[in-house]
Amino acid sequence: MQTCKVKIKADFPELMPEYKTEHAAGMDIMAAHGGEIKPFERALVKTGLYIELPEGFEAQIRPRSGLALKNGISIPNSPGTIDADYRGEIGVILINLSNETFVYSKGDRIAQMVVAPVAKAVFEAVDVLGETERGAGGFGHTGV
Repeated sequence: MQTCKVKIKADFPELMPEYKTEHAAGMDIMAAHGGEIKPFERALVKTGLYIELPEGFEAQIRPRSGLALKNGISIPNSPGTIDADYRGEIGVILINLSNETFVYSKGDRIAQMVVAPVAKAVFEAVDVLGETERGAGGFGHTGV
């Protein structure tokens, strides 16, 4: 398992992210304040967290499966990306895909954060791409 040091500042020390199990890929992040999201609406939920990632890494913000299954809560831009040069407060865009208002409180786990290495692409313009067995097949080309 690869590790990296991430500097973190928290407005509320009790809301520091943490891995819940030894082999968890994502750490839970929590809401810094309470609020509600009406059916089919979106909200920016602040976390009170600020991070400094090392160059070559990103943090991905992903939905929590329990919130998605039980409450219809997801993240419309999933995964959200936090770049290594961002220093502002982490906010999570939540969307309520249910027919009921979703109420959350300070300290509720609202998302997961995964820290991952990033490869920087260097594009090479060409006239022809290499052939593969798949070719241009996509969008269910292998069946349902």
